[in-house]
Amino acid sequence: MPTLFEAFDGLTDPRMERTRLHSLRDIVILSILAVICGADGFVQIEEFGKAKDEWLRKVLDMPNGIPSHDTIGRVFSLLEPEAFAACFMAWVGSVAERVDGEVIAIDGKTARRSMDGAGKRGPIHLVNAWATTNQLVLGQVRTSDKSNEITAIPELLRVLVLAGCIVTIDAMGCQKSIAAGIIGKGAHYILALKSNHPILHREVRGFFDDGITTDFDGIQHDAHDEETKAHDRDEVRRVWTSSELDWLPETEGWTNLRSLICVEAQRTVLGKATTTNRRLYISSIPDLSAAAAARAVRAHWGVENRLHWVLDVAFREDDVRARKGHAAENLATVRKIALNLLKQEVSAKRGIKTKRLRAGWDHRYLLKILGD
Repeated sequence: MPTLFEAFDGLTDPRMERTRLHSLRDIVILSILAVICGADGFVQIEEFGKAKDEWLRKVLDMPNGIPSHDTIGRVFSLLEPEAFAACFMAWVGSVAERVDGEVIAIDGKTARRSMDGAGKRGPIHLVNAWATTNQLVLGQVRTSDKSNEITAIPELLRVLVLAGCIVTIDAMGCQKSIAAGIIGKGAHYILALKSNHPILHREVRGFFDDGITTDFDGIQHDAHDEETKAHDRDEVRRVWTSSELDWLPETEGWTNLRSLICVEAQRTVLGKATTTNRRLYISSIPDLSAAAAARAVRAHWGVENRLHWVLDVAFREDDVRARKGHAAENLATVRKIALNLLKQEVSAKRGIKTKRLRAGWDHRYLLKILGD
């Protein structure tokens, strides 16, 4: 199992040899340590290095001292992002505990300040895979914009180990080829179904509308109810599943389609306004219980609440202005490495932002985050 300090040894240095005053390994590890401790950009990484110079020389070689922010930025702008992400995914694959039936939520996020107006290049959009039990980012793939998630998701699926897992994706990823790809990796799928598949959506919606009205009289089904109260909001969630699909001609072409899911949410805010909406899903899990479907659907939103929200709030990802070359994508990988390490350190029962501050203050705690 490679340690964090060994995980990036195989990276190809993009610089000419005569310009390499600082090793690629030292620059990458310095950046990861700095981001763990609160740095958001290249200037702050340099300042972290200067402030921690004496301590860093105990864990890194650094024969020529701390690299400048220009050097760090140039390296990350030139570094091949696919190779860097591959090293990251290999490392996280070695530390993640395999959990049978784990929900792997796949969803996209845009780094809004990474757009390059002068170069007429939009902000980067990354499709992320989030292991909801392990609380780890498993990988990422860049797209040119949100509409290209359809082509990026298969790329991400190809490099992930998914056997025994349940892959959940929103309606953008509800595609026959993606469903087949998930099954090909030895996993199951739960895919959100919306009007981008109008006939299938209409048929499944009608099936559940009629079933709910008639209490599913004569129809094989399962049901589950749950209620939550938080932040002046009461929510009642009702979930129905059915594996009775003989009536549905639109199943053709959907690999191993075995179950249908309907989730109804009734929300009452401040005891007054109540709204109701229903969401539909298709799944490859045979005889899927409503309780299991409810858990998987709820787990999927961990990618928003425990990954994307944390990146925005604790790491201020939307404010980071790295734009040149591959810098934005590579810094996104560094943030996810830092987040994974911070998530795995559980002795301090604090939020990510507080953990970052403590790591910057306390060398012993930083080493604990690194697993030493």
